[in-house]
Amino acid sequence: MFIRRLPKFEYHSPASIAGVLGLLKKYGNKARIIAGGTDLLLAMKKRAVTPEHLVNVKNIKALKGISYDAKKGLKIGALVTCAELEESPLIKEKAPALWDAVYVMASPQVKTLATIGGNLCSAVPSADTAPPLIAMGAEAVLSGPKGEHIMAVEKLFKGPAESKVARSEILTHIRIPKQPERSCAAYLKLMRRAAMDLALVGVAAYVCLDADNKTCKEVRIALGAVAPTPIRAPMAEKLLSGKEISAALAEEAGKVAGTVCSPITDLRASLGYRCDMVEVLTRRAVMAALARINNRTTK
Repeated sequence: MFIRRLPKFEYHSPASIAGVLGLLKKYGNKARIIAGGTDLLLAMKKRAVTPEHLVNVKNIKALKGISYDAKKGLKIGALVTCAELEESPLIKEKAPALWDAVYVMASPQVKTLATIGGNLCSAVPSADTAPPLIAMGAEAVLSGPKGEHIMAVEKLFKGPAESKVARSEILTHIRIPKQPERSCAAYLKLMRRAAMDLALVGVAAYVCLDADNKTCKEVRIALGAVAPTPIRAPMAEKLLSGKEISAALAEEAGKVAGTVCSPITDLRASLGYRCDMVEVLTRRAVMAALARINNRTTK
């Protein structure tokens, strides 16, 4: 496909969240926020979007950084790049499913630019960070004209390439609540290549065991790239909840998860193949999360 030069636009670089919100209010639908620009600039070259104003947020310190609170859990600034997530010991220890996702996504060059906020707000069905965040019960913190409000990451998506973040708002950071002691999550991704490729299917599974360290107290399964938005598999979760997880039960849950997806057939994979692989990856992700819990409790 022939890609043209960028269309003309006016560039703004405010130093605060308030400055960003002021510009968004002033220019309305004519303005777009730019951080890493890995999705937006390509869309502009293709003339899929032609904003008259670009509001750069890369210089706003309040949107950066990764921190952990023993009571509240992880806080990740919207400007944190995928490379920073991959290199963070906190992410690898406290949110291994998110680390799984950034480890297998994009090239090193893209990872140094792409931000977690951009990956979520672009709302691409194959976005890798969404399923693990949903599985871990993460929340998105948004700032707008009426102040700050919180939305579950699960509720953030409206449709393909369309999030529920209003044009007058900005995503400031993501919160991942402190995970219970006997819990963990894992993310698995199917790609045509071994790395740096879009997800054909992405599955994240979160498992929390009861005090007996055997019975599944809580489970969340999130699917990516198999519907217009990332989705949960509630019937598969119900099947596992309250039972001792085994390979056979995880396989059964995978079959149930395969019935809730509604993927498309395209050049990369057929609908039937994607549904079949949801079954396989769900089983593997559940067992991987369980194995991580067992590894932690035996150390």
